[in-house]
Order: sequence, then structure tokens, then C-alpha cells
Amino acid sequence: MTETKKTGGSAIPRQAPATEAGQDDRDVLLRVEGLTKHFPIKKGILQRQVGAVKAVDGIDFEVRKGETLGVVGESGCGKSTMGRVITRLQDPTGGTISFEGQDITRLSSGRMRPLRRDIQMIFQDPYGSLNPRHTIGSIVSAPFRLQNVEPEGGVKKEVQRLLELVGLSPEHYNRYPHEFSGGQRQRIGIARALALKPKLVVADEPVSALDVSIQAQVVNLMDDLQEELGLTYVIIAHDLSVVRHVSDRIAVMYLGKMVEIADRNSLYAAPMHPYTKALMSAVPVPDPKRRGAKTDRILLRGDVPSPISPPAGCRFHTRCWKATEICKTTEPLLLELKPGQRVACHHPENFADQAPQDTVLLTAAKEAAELVPDAVLEESAETSAAVAAEAAEPAATPEPEAEKPSVPEVEKVTETAKVEKVAEPAEPAEPTVVAEPEKPAIAKAEPEKPAVAKAEAAPEKPAVADAEAEGAAEEK
Repeated sequence: MTETKKTGGSAIPRQAPATEAGQDDRDVLLRVEGLTKHFPIKKGILQRQVGAVKAVDGIDFEVRKGETLGVVGESGCGKSTMGRVITRLQDPTGGTISFEGQDITRLSSGRMRPLRRDIQMIFQDPYGSLNPRHTIGSIVSAPFRLQNVEPEGGVKKEVQRLLELVGLSPEHYNRYPHEFSGGQRQRIGIARALALKPKLVVADEPVSALDVSIQAQVVNLMDDLQEELGLTYVIIAHDLSVVRHVSDRIAVMYLGKMVEIADRNSLYAAPMHPYTKALMSAVPVPDPKRRGAKTDRILLRGDVPSPISPPAGCRFHTRCWKATEICKTTEPLLLELKPGQRVACHHPENFADQAPQDTVLLTAAKEAAELVPDAVLEESAETSAAVAAEAAEPAATPEPEAEKPSVPEVEKVTETAKVEKVAEPAEPAEPTVVAEPEKPAIAKAEPEKPAVAKAEAAPEKPAVADAEAEGAAEEK
């Protein structure tokens, strides 16, 4: 059992980029860099590879000791594949996986066997993960036999203790899986995963196959076990309310990529990626008073693209209402725009645009904006403009010292115009307005320079001509 304890969501240290090596590296239990997993597609008699399913295509994240990292996203985005790869149930195609500073990316099954004590997984299907021919005692005691571990008091006593720990009766030792309900089977899976007191537990949608009345019991059980045993969780789920309850930090995946990583308070209060904002709008509010009331639900256009041939640039640009040309051609980097909050987006929400020079919306973005409520578009425009104004205020104070007021003024106009351009096209009522009126203001400011040059150059020529005429007269 580890000596670490779970810290609160606000106490989790700020996540540094994967390339930086700081003093907090000793607190990192799992580090993933550039992880990829491609499944080859083969055809013909010779089984030649004609393509690949890019289930996980280059992700970076860290899991610190004692914390819970929640991973959310639509079905088919690669969450379960990522969980199986980081536990080495499947071999990665590329990237590195470091567990407690040790690179486990290419370890053989023999060298990986001792690490199985520290890395365990809870599977999604409680019906398919238990062998129907084995008793519960045989299933839960399997880790002891495989690792040649003899617990104190014997295997049977330890298994009965684990069953009691997860809320089952010790008398269930000789029963078979078909005699239990779905929630009880999931508790058996949890007992098997905790048999060897692991340091990292990857839970692949542990409550999605359970009844709603049982989900809270299993979630509270996992939370209590984490405090008691000092566990570190990576919980994969699509229920955002469950993830918010159990997670310290949340990572949002889309089509094999991490699009946003933040602590739960920041993510739910002010999501920065448009996809995250669309996911948050889909969370139902259990309030009878709001029944029938109009909600600002963001409906995404179309389905998730195929992972065989994902879109170029930002993979969400085919369904995003803020997509521009740069989103189609350039893939955004996962950058830390706020303390502890990293996002991969050229035009993030609740923040100034990272690519303000690109203002022309794509056709797909104009069509997607028709499904977005007007209130959401107005709020996005207001927050982006407010953040841009705050960023421009500190830069306005040192400008008088430069003694060149004309050039900074033009630059300020362009920056504010660019922010307004990104905000305006998102309104469905006026899809054709792209803030064109701002350009003439800048164009008028630029021709002033040649006018000054002509004014200064004009008096110089007659002065030279008079001097030459006087010299000629003196010679005569």
C-alpha cells in the first residue's frame, strides 16, 4: 500500500508541459508522451496493409500520485484504447509510457509481469470480464496465484476480506458469477483489481453498464478505497456528472487527440475548447422547475469523422462553429493558456484568439453556427472581446515613450478589429458579415506616410535649383 493520500482538486499541482523536467517530477506516477496506437487494415491474399485506424494519435498527459484523472469524450474517440495501452494490455505503435520514472513502452511480457502488481484495470463489462466457469473465490484469488504471493492468513481469508471490503458477503466465496447482479459483478471486478494493492488503477467506464441506483454506490466505494489505500485512478467515462464527482483533473479527448486538460473546477466553470463547451451543454440539470424551459444546448453538426482518415489541421473543424482557414490547415498545439488549463485550439472560448489574423469562416462553420443558440454566440463574443481588451490595456501604458504614436495606433486598431472579426461571423443572423468595415480605417491610416514624404521632399528641390542659379550668375 502506498503512503500517498488523495489531495483535493484545488491542491493538485499545476501540470507542467511534458518537455519540462521540474522538481515535481518525483510526484508524477505515470507520464505519457506522444502515445500512438494504430490498427492496420489489411486486404488481399497477401494481406498487404492499405491503411490504419488511428485510434490514439499522439497524446501527452501526466498522472500524479494520489490524484484521479478523468478522461471524457464521445464514443469512438480512443478512450478505452488509451486505457489498454497505458496498462500494456496492448502494445503502443509509438510514443513513450513511463511508470515511476521507468520506461515500460517496450517491455516484454516477462519483464512486465512484476509491474502488474502496481498497474491494474477495471473493465467496462462486468458480465464479460468474469469467467462464468470459475467461482468468485477463484476469480479474486487469481492475482495471488499468478504473482506467487502468499498473503497473511492464507488466500481464502484475504479474498473474503476483499469481498467484504467492496460490500459483498464473505459467504459469496463459492458462488458463480451468474448468481450476481451487474453491480455485484462490478464489485467483484474491483476486488480482483485491488487484490495486490496496486498503485495505479485504470477504470474503463466502471459504472456505465450499471443501473443508476447502483452507480452512486460503486462510485462512492471507489472514492472510499482511494482514501483508504492511497490509490491513483485514471477513470474513463462518458458521464460528465460522474467524472466531475470523482476527478481532480479532467482530460477531454476527440478523435484520438487530447483537446483540453484542466482541473474540474476550471473546466466546468469556463471550458476553453468549443468541443468541451458542447459537451458541457449536454449535461442535464436535475431541476423540476426548469422542465420545459429553453436551454442553451449546443448541437454538433454531423458525426465524428473516421479515424482511418481524420481531417487535416484541427480534427474538430468539420463540426466547429468557429473554424477558419487556419483550423483546416494547421494543427493546434496543446498549450497552457491559463494556470493548470491546457487547450489545443486556435480560437478558444473564454480567452483571446490564438490566431486572430484568420477571420474568414469556413462553410462548415457557418452551417454549424445555425445549430448554436444566439445566447451562446453572444456570450462567446463578449468574453473573447473582454479578454482581448484586458490584454491590450497593459500594452497601452509604455507606448508614449516610443515617440511614434502613429504606428502603435494602427497596430491597436488591427488587433481590436481582428477580435471583432472572429466574434461577429459566429452569429447565424448575419453569416455574411466578416467585419469588412474595419479595413478602410486601417487603409486610410497607411497612406499618410507617402503624403508626409511628398510634403518634406517638395521644398528641397527648389532650394537646390536656386543655389545652382546663383552660382551660375556669379561665374558670368
